[in-house]
Amino acid sequence: MLYPIMSNSRTVTDLSGVWEFKLDDGKGFEQEWFKEKLTDPMTMPVPASYNDLKEGVGFRDHYGWVFYQRSIAVPRFVRETQRVVLRCDAVTHVAKVYLNGELIGEHKGGFLPFEIEVQDKLRDGDNLLTIAVSNIIDYTTLPVGGQSAMMSNASIAGRGYRPRKKQNYPNFDFFNYCGITRPVRLYTTPKDYLKDITLLADVKGSAADLAYDLDVVGNGEAKVEVYDREGRKVAQSEGLKGSLHIENVQLWQPLAAYLYEVRVTFGEDVYTLPYGIRTVKVEGTRFLINGKPFYFKGYGKHEDTFPGGRGMNLPMYVKDISLMKWQGANSFRCSHYPYSEEMMRLADEEGIVVIDETPAVGVNFDFGGGANFNGQRVKTFDKEHGIQTFEHHKDVIRDLVARDKNHACVVMWNIANEPDSYTEGAYEYFKPLYDLCRELDPEKRPCTLTSVQMAGGPDTDISAKLSDVICLNRYYGWYVGGPDLEGPEELLRAELQQWEKLGKPLVFTEFGADTVMGLHDTTPVMYSEEYQVEYYKMNSRVFDEFAFVVGEQVWNFADFATSQSLVRVQGNKKGLFTRDRKPKLAAHYYRERWNSIPDFGYKE
Repeated sequence: MLYPIMSNSRTVTDLSGVWEFKLDDGKGFEQEWFKEKLTDPMTMPVPASYNDLKEGVGFRDHYGWVFYQRSIAVPRFVRETQRVVLRCDAVTHVAKVYLNGELIGEHKGGFLPFEIEVQDKLRDGDNLLTIAVSNIIDYTTLPVGGQSAMMSNASIAGRGYRPRKKQNYPNFDFFNYCGITRPVRLYTTPKDYLKDITLLADVKGSAADLAYDLDVVGNGEAKVEVYDREGRKVAQSEGLKGSLHIENVQLWQPLAAYLYEVRVTFGEDVYTLPYGIRTVKVEGTRFLINGKPFYFKGYGKHEDTFPGGRGMNLPMYVKDISLMKWQGANSFRCSHYPYSEEMMRLADEEGIVVIDETPAVGVNFDFGGGANFNGQRVKTFDKEHGIQTFEHHKDVIRDLVARDKNHACVVMWNIANEPDSYTEGAYEYFKPLYDLCRELDPEKRPCTLTSVQMAGGPDTDISAKLSDVICLNRYYGWYVGGPDLEGPEELLRAELQQWEKLGKPLVFTEFGADTVMGLHDTTPVMYSEEYQVEYYKMNSRVFDEFAFVVGEQVWNFADFATSQSLVRVQGNKKGLFTRDRKPKLAAHYYRERWNSIPDFGYKE
């Protein structure tokens, strides 16, 4: 799927702004709110999560549908001569789109874009656009919702109590921010148009062959040109499929990005795509970028800022990457959902390496110790009562690869975060998903899943069989052990000795300790900034002992919002930075550590 851009043949109209908004009281569809202007609407910015933008627990924790509405107008000569597309970049989690009271499209999945052609549905003058949005999460959605709170210490649901009002129970440890969280746009193309571009580079010494494949609708001659950063044409070819030869190729490097401009002309349609040329390969226990052993330094993070929640926040994207570079970090993981296209394009430009992740978080019925599901010990992959996400999981993999396949920053696909990868049915569930991802990706990037601590070692975790790179989420010294760090250090070392025998590279994609900014003590005690530093020093000491450990991504870049629970004080406090990006002591520790560790050749 192509990102919407302006060109000689294309226009883009951003529909961002203040829309009219209303919480569904259970009668919105019955009373057909989508057919007329909303009565007594609130104001609501788009894009943004709605949860923190009005006051009251009934608003923040609303369960069900909400309605967004605004008017749009497109001149007749545009509708008659051009293809007009309504594009929603992310609507969380289910969307129903109405134009002048008519349902014109539906979409499930809150973190990937969808499009609807509307040129034949628009009329003269104002058109009423209504987008109904559901925030409901359950056994069929990604991320997954349960039947009681995952983080509660003692669920009362298993004792016969049922809440008086319906509510969401996230089977994941971040807040269920919802709404129209990324831009809504109208864009135009000619009637005969370029639908998609697939690029694949083959680097040979100082040159590269860039294979291309154009997906088009209609008729027209095709031309593909490649320009360097100075605007000089370095290659050209004709036809819908072919190859371009580039001499003296400039490679995209971590923290040293170089992007070519690939300009495609199909008939009257013109599209330009920024593209970085680089190679990715797993060789033994090494992760190679451009043939050199790379070491991941960085974070898991969240799209989470106040008050817009998961809403697109361009200033914070730029600030976050600035802080990463200040620390000497070179990478992040899209935890636990695909990030915005704007962030991915920025990572391309800034040379930040990305592990790209699906929204498959909570595919694990062990969370909550069984109490999560009203005390019923239902197995994750129970065919009758278990998870029902498989077909949707395939859909999000298709959409993710289609959206991000041409990004140089993306070096690995993550199929799921902390799933049940260790019980009966896990292999049968995940093997087809790995196969699908590898089949769809023209570059055949490595695939992985991030393994939960309860999965155990390589003898029980099916990731050992399926993943090209082992990615571990481990909390030795926090959820396992602590405050005494000696025992957790021994356990961490012992587990790594097991994984070492597998002969694959390993990245720590989560490890961290909750830390309250400003809490200090001469003796490092849990939740203090001093304990967080000692915790990370212990982990670093063990990581450095093993050559097959090829990366460390701390959890988390910044504090973030979660559902309320006894172990969450206004959110998760594991950030190296506060939610408003003030550094804790550990941020300075990692600035010193990561600036002393080279991006390439560490442990060689």
